[in-house]
Order: sequence, then structure tokens, then C-alpha cells
Amino acid sequence: MLGLMQNQPLLISLLIKFAERHHGDGEIVSRRVEGDIHRYTYRDLAARSRRLANALDALALLPSDRVASLAWNGYRHMEMYFGVSGSGRVLHTINPRLHPEQIAWIINHAEDQVLCFDLSFLPLVQAVHAQCPTVKKWVALCDADKLPEGTGIPGLSSYEAWIGGQSSSYVWPVLDENTASSLCYTSGTTGHPKGVLYSHRSTTLHAYAAALPDVMSISARDAVLPVVPMFHVNAWGLPYAAALTGCKVVFPGPALDGKSVYELVEAEGVTYAAGVPTVWQMLLTHVKAAGLKFSSLKRTVIGGSACPPAMISTFQDEFGVEVLHAWGMTELSPLGTLCTLKNKHLTLSKDEQMKLLQKQGRSFYGVDMKIVDGNGDELPWDGKTCGDLLVRGSWILDTYYKGDSPLIKDAQGHGWFPTGDVATIDPDGFMQITDRSKDVIKSGGEWISSIDIENIAMGHPAIAIAACIGMPHPKWDERPIVVVSLKAGAEVTREELLHFYEGKTAKWQIPDDVVFVDAIPLGATGKMLKTKVRELIQGYQLPGF
Repeated sequence: MLGLMQNQPLLISLLIKFAERHHGDGEIVSRRVEGDIHRYTYRDLAARSRRLANALDALALLPSDRVASLAWNGYRHMEMYFGVSGSGRVLHTINPRLHPEQIAWIINHAEDQVLCFDLSFLPLVQAVHAQCPTVKKWVALCDADKLPEGTGIPGLSSYEAWIGGQSSSYVWPVLDENTASSLCYTSGTTGHPKGVLYSHRSTTLHAYAAALPDVMSISARDAVLPVVPMFHVNAWGLPYAAALTGCKVVFPGPALDGKSVYELVEAEGVTYAAGVPTVWQMLLTHVKAAGLKFSSLKRTVIGGSACPPAMISTFQDEFGVEVLHAWGMTELSPLGTLCTLKNKHLTLSKDEQMKLLQKQGRSFYGVDMKIVDGNGDELPWDGKTCGDLLVRGSWILDTYYKGDSPLIKDAQGHGWFPTGDVATIDPDGFMQITDRSKDVIKSGGEWISSIDIENIAMGHPAIAIAACIGMPHPKWDERPIVVVSLKAGAEVTREELLHFYEGKTAKWQIPDDVVFVDAIPLGATGKMLKTKVRELIQGYQLPGF
């Protein structure tokens, strides 16, 4: 027997229809590439998204044709989120921080038909456009009078001229909810990037989950600042969750320095912000140096890489800002876990609570996880046993675009995605990443967490960023060293930093050496590149060998 309920597919177009109908006057504020502040409403967003859909129809694009973006966080980019996917095409957000050769490869692999870009990326588009034969139309996200001449890009249009003549009336097509909606590529630290193709269903369910109280806890009362780029796993799904809840949205554009972000937070009454640790480090450095406080900011989601405990303490103890530690991947849309306490933890001491908040957190309905040993057998949730982290769920990848399925089948035939992370899970379900499987250090038969070593170093006031590397050792197989870059004007000696580890970890886990570098190489999404760190210290040998 089937239930007797209406069957309405979960579609991205329904999110913007809901936002327009129920939160039409909700504000969307953007710092533009031009430097000024742009303001409009969800009602305006919906109307202009329909104009964009009409413009795509006028090009005779087929259903599921790919439309690409190279753009910062802003209102025009958000229009693409709804206008492209809502019309049945696939929005392909491209990370402009990738190497031009990778970008050209991604465009060709996706077979993009249209590419819209902020003028900041004009030199990048000029460098790759001749290598991208599938692109039929190039669009600069600017006003008609700002369109540059002599770009060498054939048929280049301004976005405003392109959609300006189109009607704001449009009937969104009723699609199968499993229809592809957007496409993101992994950062490609090894080999070519891989495409992750999301559906309307997976995106809508992910938005629902993101808004839950124990996840991002977003409501119509919030003013949300997505510092995480819209080209990085769809800004962690925040544009969709924003439409679902009707919250105010504040886009930072290209100005991600500490001063610019702080001024936008204060001017717009931002209550909630999301970004990677490197951005928040710049913000905290500016705020502390200038002796400032936050008047409205109450919560921040930190993900992309492990958040140093010192950063959590600084936000919460010095500025009264709650930190929500999160973990995810492109293949997870990206949310996998988020760290919020349960009722039973509220009576714990501050120190005991902090031990929990340093973990990546709990999964929520829609994501299941387990840790396994080398034979694939599930390991206990005791908070101590490390294993390879596997996940499955409603918004988790099954097969890479034009590629293979990486899933591992269990005894029941269920497919689990291997994250490449090594983790523990405690009895309450709090997961903690201890390492990437390729970075874990084995010393004398015992595992050493490189993340723990890095976090301790970054707790020192002189350290800006730290990377722990395992080096070959004739007796112990491997021993850890810590590669660090210093904050501007700060000083610390090798001996002082190694002494700083005492009492914070077991003696045998203390690094054997400290290597100072000018900067730690970061990838396109702000994560440390351990392969590049190894290249920096090529030829290094442990002391005494």
C-alpha cells in the first residue's frame, strides 16, 4: 500500500519560489568587484533568475547542458545558482585558484556551453578561452558600460546586457528530482580533478539538513556571511539554505582580508559567518591588533581543514563567538559532521566541553559513518581506536562524473564512500579526524596524528601555520618534524617550540625537529599541500643522520 500524499519533486526552483513568496523583502547585500555595496531582495533575485533562465532558453541550450562560472561570492553568482539549475541546466562552479591548465581541462571535461566570469578573472579567461572549444558564449558579470574592449574573446557579452532584454516571467520546468543540478570538481592535488555531479534532490535535502538546529542552525533571524567561496562546494550549500530559511545574506566579493571582512560584519549586522581557518586567522589578527570587538557576530562555522583549538578558544573566550567545527568533502555536498554538544554535555566542565568541541563533530540524519580496519571490519566507537572513515547517505557521491565509482561494498551490498581520512568515533558519535590516510605517521609501530602535532604548534603565539611531516628513521621507521611559518614580527627558536610541546602530548610524539619556512603552501581551497611542503624541504635529514 502506498501513502496517499501529494508527490512534489524536490527542486531547486522551489527554493527560490518559496523565498520570493515568503521572504520577498529579505535582503541580499554584496560587495561587488567594482568595490561598491549592492543591495536587493529575494524578490529581485527571483525575477533576475528568471531573466537568466530565459536568456539560456534563447541560446537553445539543451536540458543538462553545463553553464560555468568563474566568480566571487555575489548576487549575480547567486542568480546563476537558481537560474541555471532551475531551468534544467547544470551549474558548473569553477575554482579560479586552480592552475590555468587545470581550469582548461575542467572546462573541456565538463563540456561547458556558457562561461560567466567576474572581471577579476579576465586575464585567466584570456589565457584559456582558445583552449575551450565547447564554450559557445562568454559572459562578463558586469554592467554593459563596464565591458572592456579589445579582450580578444569572441562575442563577449556583459551579463546585464545579456539578461536585461529578457522577460522576468518564466515557468520553471517540472523535473525529475534526480536530475543533475550542479557540478563541482575536486581540487586535484594528485592527477586530474574529479567531477562530483549533484542532483536537485541531494541539494534540497542537504539544504534542509544544513538549517537544522544541531547543524548550521540558520533561521530568518540571521544575517549570514558566506566567506567560504561559492566556487568551493557551492559555499557549503549556504545559498540554498538561505533561500530555504529567508535569512539575510551578506556576500564579501573579492575582499577577504581581515579588515574588509570585519567592516562588512559590523556594517551589516552579521550574526553568522562561515569560512576556512586561514580566512579567520586574518580576521582575528586584524581584530586583536586594532583592539576591536564584534557587536553582532554570534556564531561561525569553521571547516575546510581542521580548526586549531587555539582559534576556537580565541573566538569563544575573547570575543564571545561560538565556533561550530565542521567536516565535509566535495563528495559529500559537502556537510558530513558538525560539532554541537548534546544536552548531557551541558553540565560538563569548560575543559571537558572544549575537548569535544575540538572534534569534527556528529553526523546528522542523511549521513551514516563508520571506521574500519585494513580488512574492512568495523571498529569500535570508543574514542580511541583509529580507522579508515567511510560514509554513505542521501547527498554523498555514488560515481564520479564520466568516471568510476569509488564505493566499497559491505556484506549487505551497501556502498560506502572511502573518505581517505583516518578517524576515531566516541560512544556519543563524535568523530575526530586524526589524519589523512596518506599523511599518518607510523613511529615504532605506533601511529602519530600529524593534525595533533600541527594544532599544538599553532597554539604557540608566534606560529601562523604548521605542517607535520613524517621523515624516514633507521630505528623507528618514521619520526615527525614540524614545518612552521611565523606570524609577522614574531620570533621563536627551535628549542622554545619543542619545549612548548612538553605536557601537551606524549614525549615520544614530540617532533624531532622544527623547520622554519617563509610560507606553508596552500591549495586552491585553503588547505595545506603536504606534497608541496615536502618539496620545500627536499634534501632535509633528521638531526644526527
